[in-house]
Amino acid sequence: MDADDIRAATEVENAHWWYRERRAIIARELRRIGTPGKAIEIGASGGGNSQTLRDMGWDVLVTEYIQEGVEIARERGFTAIQADARDLPLDDESFDLLVAFDVLEHIEEDHQAAAEIRRILRPGGTALIAVPCDMALWSKHDVATGHFRRYDRDSLRKLLEGAGMVVETLWSWNVLLRPVVKMRRKNASDEQNEHDIVAVPPLVNFALSVIIKIERLLPVKSLPGVSLMMRATKPA
Repeated sequence: MDADDIRAATEVENAHWWYRERRAIIARELRRIGTPGKAIEIGASGGGNSQTLRDMGWDVLVTEYIQEGVEIARERGFTAIQADARDLPLDDESFDLLVAFDVLEHIEEDHQAAAEIRRILRPGGTALIAVPCDMALWSKHDVATGHFRRYDRDSLRKLLEGAGMVVETLWSWNVLLRPVVKMRRKNASDEQNEHDIVAVPPLVNFALSVIIKIERLLPVKSLPGVSLMMRATKPA
């Protein structure tokens, strides 16, 4: 994401169905983790996900590669630094929780970022990770937004396990809407592919919110989706 993308995303994320459901996923995972501690979000954009962490009692550090994102996060009251996920200016074993949503696909040397995830987590610490799923969905959107790859389950698992993490659970998200996303990305203009997350009409936003919430109740997490979600831990 560039500075314009970050600012645009920040303006719509509070109401947008996609961002809201991702924050709901984070909240559910945090309830499983239990007692809040020290957390970091890597590639936090403007800090929308970090707000969920803070609301649930976590002491959050925001990092973002783009300075504009750092400034937005600071405007929201976060401690935020500009940092490269491949070489974080942080001490070893200093965080209980790490969140990296839609970050790894932007990094050519993703193995370096995975190694940093393990390095800065304390033993027993948890990483919550989301990435775009399946090269079959590769489109102009991925090129325009600076993706190097889309992951499958094996490649994401191998990446984190290769860094020394233990994968606890790995599941698909946005399964029901995958056909719509595939068709939209295939037929979209270059301009549409460049800016995929935009404000949507209220009725459309409501309908998509209902669909993605219904997905919570269905046994579809093993089917192909648009994103992959992972919870992994550093061995104690």
